[in-house]
Amino acid sequence: MELATAVIVAGGRGKRSGRASPKQLETLLGRRIIDWSIEALLTHPGIGQVVVVGDEAVMPHGGGMGVKRVDGGDSRTQSVRNGLAGIDSGALSPVLIHDAARPGISQAMITALLEALADADGVAPALPVPDALKMVKGETTVTVARDGLFRVQTPQAFRLGAIRDALAAAGDDLVDDLAAMEAAGGRIKLIPGDPLLHKITYPEDFEMVARLMTPAASVPRVGKGFDVHAFEPGDHVTLCGVQIAHTAQLKGHSDADAGWHALTDAIFGAVALGDIGDHFPPSDGRWKDADSAVFLAEAVRLAEAEGYVLTSCDITIICESPKVKPHREAMRARTAALLSLPLTAVSVKATTTEGLGFTGRREGIAAEAIAVLVPKPGPR
Repeated sequence: MELATAVIVAGGRGKRSGRASPKQLETLLGRRIIDWSIEALLTHPGIGQVVVVGDEAVMPHGGGMGVKRVDGGDSRTQSVRNGLAGIDSGALSPVLIHDAARPGISQAMITALLEALADADGVAPALPVPDALKMVKGETTVTVARDGLFRVQTPQAFRLGAIRDALAAAGDDLVDDLAAMEAAGGRIKLIPGDPLLHKITYPEDFEMVARLMTPAASVPRVGKGFDVHAFEPGDHVTLCGVQIAHTAQLKGHSDADAGWHALTDAIFGAVALGDIGDHFPPSDGRWKDADSAVFLAEAVRLAEAEGYVLTSCDITIICESPKVKPHREAMRARTAALLSLPLTAVSVKATTTEGLGFTGRREGIAAEAIAVLVPKPGPR
């Protein structure tokens, strides 16, 4: 069977999502929402290429082998037309059209859609409507029969030539691509949908979809890390990736970022991978003056290789000076950006020991961190 091409529509702004950036670029379970769909489609044996419709930001980091990008249009329908125009295949080639805001796509669903296309012109997953339906007319309500009503999802499957022709003849305000094929008189088939294909539209959808995509039997892993560095002559300290002016600097083989070192250890601890010294020993010259971002990013990568993704963290800096609070939000933002986590999932706070111990004597800084990781959802 000829390999299909998948078109992912990702040009929208998602204004109803309540997020500052487009929802398809937001992070869900440790990965950008659009990347869930890209990976699922690229790894399916029936898909030969993925065309992403949107600006440069929608492309996976590193470019993505097998991924092509085209610019979006002024409407979703025009964006789909642009995506289809970027496919260099025959008219009978299968094509899947998918909304980037539906990250819960499974391998089984892709297979079912491609198989159902054998005797249909358009195929889509659909779920029956279980709730009572009401139509509001002025100050009264009217009950609407729900028999035969379905919630239609994506991906939707077509033959390339047929859907190109149907969309060319259609207007620009279609509710979905199946509507164009319906108007063209095509044979439509609805197959059983999947609750995991719920579309992220509103703020509350992010948490709901994350819960749906987390395996039911999953048990979170929690790790705790602790780090300490003494002061030595210098003019600044680095904490959670932020340089803070001070009368001394922290002594260490790397940049001595106690906050990120503690968090790195917490991540390693959560997945039982030893500690920071096992992976980045001070005896190794490669880590001399190294940016601790390298350590933290590698800890996240190794945890993912073990099947876990970081979902939240809490860092406590323990010192008498410098004052951490004026820099706390910058430290949170820097940490969240490095970890691809929402800011709300990163906590940074500070405390003192009321003059007691080495931190109380201003001899150095200590840090504690807690990391929460959950099993990484994989292709289903």
